[in-house]
Amino acid sequence: MTMQFETAAGMTRGLNTHIARDIARKILSGELASGAILPSEIELGEQFGVSRTALREALKLLTSKGLLESRPKIGTRVKERAQWNMLDPQLLEWMQGMEATEEIYHQFLEFRKAIEPHATALAAVNASKEQRIELSRIYRQMCHVAENFDAEQWVDIDTKFHRMIFIASGNCFYVPFGNVLTTIFKWFFEYSSKEGGMCLNEHKRIYEAIMAGDEGAAFSASLSLMKGHKHRLSQA
Repeated sequence: MTMQFETAAGMTRGLNTHIARDIARKILSGELASGAILPSEIELGEQFGVSRTALREALKLLTSKGLLESRPKIGTRVKERAQWNMLDPQLLEWMQGMEATEEIYHQFLEFRKAIEPHATALAAVNASKEQRIELSRIYRQMCHVAENFDAEQWVDIDTKFHRMIFIASGNCFYVPFGNVLTTIFKWFFEYSSKEGGMCLNEHKRIYEAIMAGDEGAAFSASLSLMKGHKHRLSQA
């Protein structure tokens, strides 16, 4: 199997991360399919122009993220997608700028349906005074951007709105999602907000329910926002 990789020659630091990122993006894009065997360490080292030490560190990093496994007499193989750690912050960062299929957006929306309405309901009950003030500031900015629509500004403020919901939930297991998912939230919003789609009324309902401390209304408003047709996604 012939696989061309970006050369790392000339880089003075972060060689292992550079190599890991290049290989990871080929795996994530499907260029390196599940079950594929990577070239030998000698071949990879020559292609990247790096020492075997740097290469091994890169492969160890990818193994820790569930992308690769090494087997005696077989070599280093790409693992099945089900074993990839898709919530790894660095892996999400490496995915930035990659072309995603609509299936990925559907899967992310389904994932959000499972957790975000509950986080929103918790935020209605648990949000501190300071968090409610911050959410109000973010919502006012959303309204301003909606009146003078700018796609880049909308994606940024929409991401902040949803991140704030997870933070305001007061649940230590929900809070990390607001941080870890920031990157993928942006990709999703960039896609779902194309042609100016913003769902501002739905965001208003979420905001008002949280500010009113209405747990049930917050849950319902969040779930309503998750309907696929509101995100420019084709319906199954």
